[in-house]
Amino acid sequence: MSVINLIIFVALLVLLAWIFKRTEKLGTTVFIGLVLGLVCGALLQQLADQDVVKSTLDWINLVGSGYVRLLQMIVMPLVFISILSAITRLNQASALGKISFSVISVLLITTAIAAAIGIAMAYIFELSAEGLVAGERELAAQTRVEGRVEKVSSLTIPAMLLSFIPKNPFLELTGANPTSIISVVLFSALLGVAALSLSKEDQALGERIAQGVETLNKLIMRLVRMVIRLTPYGVFALMIKMATTSKWADIVNLGSFIVASYLAILFMFLVHAFILVLFKVNPVGYFKKVLPTLSFAFTSRSSAATLPLNIETQTNKLGNNSVIANFAATFGATIGQNGCAGIYPAMLAVMVAPTVGIEPFSFTYLATLILVVTISSLGIAGVGGGATFAAIVVLSTLNLPLALVGLLISIEPLIDMGRTALNVNGSMVAGTVTNQLLSKK
Repeated sequence: MSVINLIIFVALLVLLAWIFKRTEKLGTTVFIGLVLGLVCGALLQQLADQDVVKSTLDWINLVGSGYVRLLQMIVMPLVFISILSAITRLNQASALGKISFSVISVLLITTAIAAAIGIAMAYIFELSAEGLVAGERELAAQTRVEGRVEKVSSLTIPAMLLSFIPKNPFLELTGANPTSIISVVLFSALLGVAALSLSKEDQALGERIAQGVETLNKLIMRLVRMVIRLTPYGVFALMIKMATTSKWADIVNLGSFIVASYLAILFMFLVHAFILVLFKVNPVGYFKKVLPTLSFAFTSRSSAATLPLNIETQTNKLGNNSVIANFAATFGATIGQNGCAGIYPAMLAVMVAPTVGIEPFSFTYLATLILVVTISSLGIAGVGGGATFAAIVVLSTLNLPLALVGLLISIEPLIDMGRTALNVNGSMVAGTVTNQLLSKK
């Protein structure tokens, strides 16, 4: 039976390749792959027994996880060389400060708005932690959460900022630490500034450095484009796995939280669209261009894995300056994630508060909660299991119990898909807004 499933899977991969070749439209093919994967996954879950499902998914996962690994493979080289290349072409190193300030400001402001929207959805749907029953998986998840609390409690803001400074840049290039991406950004930016300084002293030497960096940049970008062309097949396989492994009973039992979460995500997308309008960017054209990237973020549930697509979309489709695109994508993967570090912990904090006698909708509590969520988003989301860590930090800071983080583990993958897409879109909006602001000066 699993052999037949695999033959069908390969046939559909060939069909996607044929569609891509005929249309030459990546976004359309990605969307078709997403829908096909959802249908195939639902059918596989209903029609096959567990042993067949497991053996089939092992092979399907070779395509899905293999694509994610290819993207992860190119993340660090792409971030390092593209930022270095872009900075060596800058006339003034002072522009880096303006870019960083603008990008981080947009990310933090939108995270505060996302937290407010999450609170509003919790109020409208009257969400509460009371009455939730922990099953076997949820109790196991609570144990894992408790084991992480000690690790997370040491992540103060000064400690997080200090961790951005690389002790060993070659170690950071391996992605060894949660904040490795930002450390690589900082290292490549400093190298770029050093190249600019050398260019002022010796123009011929500066030109040779710039040419060498640009050559390597073109090589890496060719590799990136080769990997990105595999997106429809990766999305197709990832969606099959998601649809097959989701437990629909869990989804139904916690339906109100899922609906409230996705409405909050939808409203935050509308906020992004409004921000784009304020900066004279057509939101309809924008979303048409970023749809393939958001589709992959949705299915992969990884902001870091989406980095190459994010940067490529900003530079080639949205027309953002390459430095701005790289800074927005990399900072957005670890700072101010609207979904994981904004909406999710805010909703949980409102749901848990009544269980310890706190009025969750008092002005003082709400103001404190939004401030804590915004500050906590500075780097927490870059740690593996970003939404879980962000929730732990926020709940711990407010002296709230952490049990709900484990209780919601059964529906985490489903909600995390939408949150990740929102996170990635937030970083692209930050890059687009920054590009609009600085291009006028």
